[in-house]
Amino acid sequence: MSPPLPAFLLLVSIAFTSASVAPLRPRFYAETCPEAEFIVKDVMRRNMIREPRSAASVMRFQFHDCFVNGCDASMLLDDTPNMLGEKLSLSNIDSLRSYEVIDEIKEELERVCPGMVSCADIIIMASRDAVVLSGGPDWEVRLGREDSLTASQEDADNIMPSPRANASLLIDLFERFNLSVKDMVALSGSHSIGQARCFSIVFRLYNQSGSGKPDPTIEPKYKEKLNRLCPLGGDESVTGDLDATPTIFDNRYFKDLVAGRGFLNSDQTLYTFPETKKYVTLFSKDQRAFFNAFAEGMIKMGDLQSGRPGEIRSNCRIANSRPVDALLVS
Repeated sequence: MSPPLPAFLLLVSIAFTSASVAPLRPRFYAETCPEAEFIVKDVMRRNMIREPRSAASVMRFQFHDCFVNGCDASMLLDDTPNMLGEKLSLSNIDSLRSYEVIDEIKEELERVCPGMVSCADIIIMASRDAVVLSGGPDWEVRLGREDSLTASQEDADNIMPSPRANASLLIDLFERFNLSVKDMVALSGSHSIGQARCFSIVFRLYNQSGSGKPDPTIEPKYKEKLNRLCPLGGDESVTGDLDATPTIFDNRYFKDLVAGRGFLNSDQTLYTFPETKKYVTLFSKDQRAFFNAFAEGMIKMGDLQSGRPGEIRSNCRIANSRPVDALLVS
């Protein structure tokens, strides 16, 4: 078991608070904004045509948002003189992109039904639609969240895992949010689409665990490909595909892990660790099982809430009311 991570005692105590949180439910906007889900999906579709990478980027917003003090769109807030937000946290800077997609969705929703749809719910709907429009599973989303009044770069830094993380650390992290080993492996399948930077893998190509040698689990021909893409001393901002079908949501990711062709250390370790290997093997053989488990995991992760005071923002990057520093002392 990996050592406790900072800030988790506080986080876990609030992440599953339900007494002050309104229950989430499907079709929450059926009366107040009946076109909401259609608008979100339509904007996602247009953006994916313009920039195919936006699908993977937006899908990952749910993970980066929900794990840091619940699903409350805190990750979308810009910094203020009183607050360092999450956009420049270690896991988000130079990594998360496509914030403008959420902005576009919000603008269209505000024109149709102003002040009704939260940015937090937009993230949940858009993440689902990014998966569906990439060929992945569909599921009914539970809605009714409010937007956070604040954000915390420190919390994001303390919580979000590194690309160097191993399966044991990931199991520990997900368990703290009542997500099972199966949930964790299935949700790691979000890497079925998208790319990552050479910065995230140079250590495993040239100095795994400080050995001065490459990760021995990398399949030799794949390693040659990665060496060409990410030479030692090269441009670490260059990106590589996370699996062999980076624009299609399928179970290719798991097949690649079985073959030793995982891009990130945190991915390949899922096949070398006994507790997770069985699920990688299952999902590599049974795409339907993967799709079902992924949808279930996304629903469970989407239920994480902090119980803190919230609002419906008119602009996803700026809190409407209450000075951010006032929340910190309330």
